[in-house]
Formats: sequence, structure tokens, C-alpha cells
Amino acid sequence: TNQIYLAHFTVSDIAEQGFYPHERFSRGAAGLAGAESAPYRVWLEDWYAEEVRPGVVRIFAESDGVTLDIELTKTLPPVLHGDLGLSQKGPESGNASYYYSFVRQETVGSVRIQDETFAVTGKSWKDHEYSTNALNTGIIGWDWFSLQLDIGESLMFFNIRREDGALEPLSSGSYIDAQGNVTPLKLGDWTLEVTDTWRSPSNGSDYPAGWIITIPSLDIELTGAPLMPNQELTVSTIYYEGAIGFIGTVRGAPVTARGYVEMTGYAETMEGRL
Repeated sequence: TNQIYLAHFTVSDIAEQGFYPHERFSRGAAGLAGAESAPYRVWLEDWYAEEVRPGVVRIFAESDGVTLDIELTKTLPPVLHGDLGLSQKGPESGNASYYYSFVRQETVGSVRIQDETFAVTGKSWKDHEYSTNALNTGIIGWDWFSLQLDIGESLMFFNIRREDGALEPLSSGSYIDAQGNVTPLKLGDWTLEVTDTWRSPSNGSDYPAGWIITIPSLDIELTGAPLMPNQELTVSTIYYEGAIGFIGTVRGAPVTARGYVEMTGYAETMEGRL
């Protein structure tokens, strides 16, 4: 086989300030790892995400005393980012991906940490992005945000950062209302002000750790930070991905939001150089 599959899962235990990243590789042979579209199923050994009933996906993974076992039920149609799902990332040929999300999925299940098992409920966000090419030259990394607001609306946007300090003009995003209608966002529609930083104890890299997000055209202003400082993954690549919380206003009314941030290119470049 010439197929290698990579998966990782991470649990952030906010109350106990525990962070549990796990990673696994396997070959796409002898049933060890693979992907199927109908019925939907992706797996890597005993880790998997699979459709167990129409519109319901079960996710299971466990490693080193941590187990994730949840079911996600779709509540809205897929959100197609960019041009009907084609998300351009740069000016060169191939600098694009197909990109969609399922937001606000009703979620039930359990999370086990060491000897304790917790029943959990919530709303999950699935991002699926796939392409055949890397980003264009001169890109050092990106900052990606997803937020689910308590008013039933959702926000995603990303800043692609260049080595010269500028942002890639094709950085973009989407705002999703409670019915699933999408407002596309382009660079310049939002401002992202960094209000704090956090230094990694493992490699000395500085990551943004507080933000103010404003989107004037949608009358949005949000202030937030990671729900715990250290959510840096030091796996086969070093980057930051973890839970965040925001408060603010949308159309003048107070809101709260929970979500995720992914930040790459702070500890190492896209090519893996420190």
C-alpha cells in the first residue's frame, strides 16, 4: 500500500487544567485504516467516525487513559464556505480547497479521563477541508476561529499569515444564522486585535492568547481568550488548537460563545522548520 493515515484527538479538561493530545499513524491495508463515503465511515485501527443512523455520526477514540465516545446529530444543512464550497487560499494554481462544515450538531456521549467517566452533552462543529495542493509560497501559518453563539448563530474565519508579516488577501470566513443561511466574509470585513500572549514552556514560542473580534457590517463585537492557557499540541507537528470562550454583543444584544482556535506557524514553519 502507498497510503498512510494520520489521526489525532485531544481532550481539554478545563476544570483540572489537563490537556491530553494523542496521535496515531497506520497503513491503509489489511483493514487497519481507511475511508468510505456510503455509508460514511473513516477509521484508523479502533478510532473511528461513522454514520450509525441517518444524520447521526458516532465518534470513538481512546488512548492512554482518555476515551471519547460521542454521537453527533445534524441540525442544519452543510455550510459551504467560499464559492459554493470552493475556498480559494492563494493566487497560484491549486491554492484552494473544498471546504464545508456541519455546525450546531446536537451531541451526547461520554468522556473518560483516567478513572473518571463524565456524561457529556453539547453542540459540536465538524469542519471538513480537503485539497491536493499546499498553500502558496511565503505562507508561514494561519489563525482559524470557529464560534457557536448562544443565540443560535455561528462564526468561522481564518487569517493566513505571510512571512513578511502581511495577511493573505484571500483569507475569508462565514457567518451562519440560526436557520443555516450563510453570509460570506472576506479579509477586511473583520478586525482581530490580539490582547494577550502565552509562551510555550516546551519550546519558548509565543502564541496569541486573547482577542477582540469586530465585524462592523454584522454589528458584532466579541472579546475572548482560551479557556485554559496550555493547549499546544507537540505531536508530529507543533501547533496550538484548543477551546476558547467569548462574550460581547451582536446587533446590540449581549451574547456568549464557545468554540475552537487553531494557530500554526508560531513554533515551526509550514515546512516543519523551527
